[in-house]
Order: sequence, then C-alpha cells, then structure tokens
Amino acid sequence: MTITYRRAVPEDTPACIALRGLTRENAFSVEQLAALGITLESWRSAIADDSLPGHVAIAGGNIVGYCFGHRDTGEIAVLALLPSQEGKGTGKALLDLVIEELREQGFKRLFLGCSADPQVRSYGFYRHLGWRSTGTFDEAGDEVLEYDLS
Repeated sequence: MTITYRRAVPEDTPACIALRGLTRENAFSVEQLAALGITLESWRSAIADDSLPGHVAIAGGNIVGYCFGHRDTGEIAVLALLPSQEGKGTGKALLDLVIEELREQGFKRLFLGCSADPQVRSYGFYRHLGWRSTGTFDEAGDEVLEYDLS
C-alpha cells in the first residue's frame, strides 16, 4: 500500500489521539494523554496555531503514523506509528519532515525524550539515525537525546 505524507491539520487530531493508543510500545490511552494535559482541544489548538508543527503518513485514506515537534523549543514531541508501519521507513520519513521544518525555523539542535532501555525499539531507532545521549533524563524518566543540525 502506498504511503503519502502531508502536513498535519487540526482535523487530524482525533485520528492522531486514537492512533497513540494503538502503538506497540509506549501507547497512551485518551485518559492517559488527558492526565498529561494532552486533550483533543489542546492538540487541535497547537496544530492550528502552528506551535506544534507536524506531519502525518496516510495509507488507504487513514493516518498510519505521525510526528510532531515543538516550534518554540526544538523538541520532537512525538513520533507514533501503527505496528503495521514499523520497519518500513515510515517513521524515519516522518521524523525527517519534522527535522527539516524545525531546521528551516533556525534550530541548530533538536532534542527528545527516549527510553533508556535498549530492549525498546526507539532506543536503537534514534541512535541509528545519529541522535546522541545528553546524559540527562527528563521528568518522565526518559533519556534526553539530541540531534545536531549544524
């Protein structure tokens, strides 16, 4: 099935929230997201005001993955895929789109929180793509990785 990519729009929010609960690792339910302050309204608003620019991957008319970054900080906020998209380059393509968008906004360094457990897929995924540990951890206990754009 062909994958197409496009910039996220506010109307994508319900599908993004639903997909977040279907990921194989690090899934979050609607309730868990709400407990973190991430609601349909807050996410939709952040896409609309461009404070959370992102891209979605579409297959068969449905969102199968997405990636969003914070415009003001350079943090990659989330990269999520349906399990059927793992290992197909979809995640890398989405991440590359957001990296390029943040680079165009003038960022020289990006960062994200990632599991410090080598058994978790994201651990190897980001490191393989050149992300490096800062030696620090965020409030969620995730290791902070950085990506040099200079």
